[in-house]
Amino acid sequence: KRANGFEFINTIKGGVIPQEYIAPCEKGFKEGLDRGVVAGFKIVNVSVELWDGSYHEVDSNEMAFKIAASMAIQDACKRAKPMILEPMMKVEVVTPEKFMGDITGNLSSKRGIIEGMEDRGMNKALRAVVPLSEMFGYMTGLRSMTEGRASFTMEFLRYDIVPNSVAETIIVARK
Repeated sequence: KRANGFEFINTIKGGVIPQEYIAPCEKGFKEGLDRGVVAGFKIVNVSVELWDGSYHEVDSNEMAFKIAASMAIQDACKRAKPMILEPMMKVEVVTPEKFMGDITGNLSSKRGIIEGMEDRGMNKALRAVVPLSEMFGYMTGLRSMTEGRASFTMEFLRYDIVPNSVAETIIVARK
């Protein structure tokens, strides 16, 4: 299950890192995740365990631990092969039946997955899951396809992994 969580687990034993440096480590991990490693997008759904470390009696300070934690989480995330997630929307289009072919084709061209259809009085209701990025300006296109006789609703459903071809385009555009 995808959420928007960050979990910090401190399993340091025997004072190898003094307690005063634990909170800066947690803050550094969070900042590193917020900066992201793929096109600058925030990294979510991560559990971080601090289980070992060392410090120097004179030279250690909170800022050094925060920076070290941020760099460590960035390095770990790069090696973990992160992926970009995109919001997926539950879409319902209500339309006269004669426009169903155009609408299903259009939604499919937007990387949409048709989940079902049902009668709705004199009309048909089409249910689909479509990436939010593909739905901008949809109302204008829908009106054109249906002579202004269709309507649609849309609500957030979940996050899904962006296909590789789309991810590459996003990464290039954000550089």
